[in-house]
Amino acid sequence: MSIYQYEQAFGAWDRTSAPMRKAIDRWFSMYYDATADKTSDTCQRIPYTVVNKLVKAVFGEYQTNASTPFGQAVLKNLDEKKRLALQLALVGGACYIKPCPIGAGISFTLVPRNQALIFGRDENGNPTDIGLVEKQIRDNYFYTLLERRTVDAQGYLTISYRLYRSRDGQNLGAEIPLKNAPAYAHLAESYCFQKPVGSVGLVEMKLPMLNCVDGSYDGVSVYAAAEGLISNINQNEAQLNGEFARGESRIIASKDLLDGELGLKDNLFVGLDEDPERVGLTIFSPQLREEAYISRKQEYLRDVESLIGLRRGMLSDANVQERTATEITASAADFSLTVLEFQAMWQQTLEQVVALCEVLAELYSLPACDAGEVTVDWGNGTLYDQDKIWADYMEMVNKGMLKPEVALAWRFGLAGEDEQAIREKLMP
Repeated sequence: MSIYQYEQAFGAWDRTSAPMRKAIDRWFSMYYDATADKTSDTCQRIPYTVVNKLVKAVFGEYQTNASTPFGQAVLKNLDEKKRLALQLALVGGACYIKPCPIGAGISFTLVPRNQALIFGRDENGNPTDIGLVEKQIRDNYFYTLLERRTVDAQGYLTISYRLYRSRDGQNLGAEIPLKNAPAYAHLAESYCFQKPVGSVGLVEMKLPMLNCVDGSYDGVSVYAAAEGLISNINQNEAQLNGEFARGESRIIASKDLLDGELGLKDNLFVGLDEDPERVGLTIFSPQLREEAYISRKQEYLRDVESLIGLRRGMLSDANVQERTATEITASAADFSLTVLEFQAMWQQTLEQVVALCEVLAELYSLPACDAGEVTVDWGNGTLYDQDKIWADYMEMVNKGMLKPEVALAWRFGLAGEDEQAIREKLMP
């Protein structure tokens, strides 16, 4: 018997509301959509631009380190996935990071929000029952692997798998044994860990904004609030293109000329039923309204920047209108706070991933399972410029307004240590 819906295959009800499901599908469609029609042109790719610029800003000076080989290996494997993970989270509102023990180490798989079904959450919104979807094409068949992860009140994690195969990919098809697919033959249909994991074995990286779709625990896309403005921009672009297309000079000819054997091209000559007594050619060259369309588009782009918290000029033309120094500073500060929010989100995710990897390493009896001390350095930012602060401290030291020990303690992260110890350690 063929299965058509994921909920039917899992035998569980997805708690994600109908408005959220539609919104998630819409956000991914907006990100990938590059097609144009008569009323809308997505050539500016606003969602892609927003996500790309934010990811570059977040990880521009990012560095991590761990005090043990195991921790360094975890960070190295996660570092390869960090940009894609953040991109998926910014688009879909959340992204799930799944540690996968392989050999003596741990690798990571990313699950976008549109490939996860939430069957249950705890009082804090953390998933307690989740279904994951993985698709593969092999030997002219479409395979769909359904993975369900459930954690009970004591923290014990149970993982179960179901495999479906279809000829055309229009549905899940019929369920088949896992051993029938070489890629999944090593999986057990169901397995419960003998020690508590404390979660579904995934780390949910969710955007910090409050859900503006249905108010639930689900995360929302970084451009969710700007959907209407992006739609207006796409419509404006189509109107502008149409204005230029219609603004080309046209030669309006009477029907008797077009119906003859002159072979007039319809991209230049336009047939028109005129007064029978009027026969001939009329040139029509309308005035273009480019400035009005560009002005309206720039206003839309500035509104998108304000809604998302981007620096003025990242999407719009920064020179379109004059701004005061206060406005420029406020825009830069707003963008810096936006980046800091996402950096804090990733750092929290990183800490959760490392902690989960330590638990899984012990459960899988890996040679080492202690990540040690993990440090993160985000470099300088708009609001927090270490070099400028250090220069100010040095100036205060030179003027006798600040002890050198205090400046060194800040510079090398030794706040709270005894001044004598700082002198012995750092001052010749």
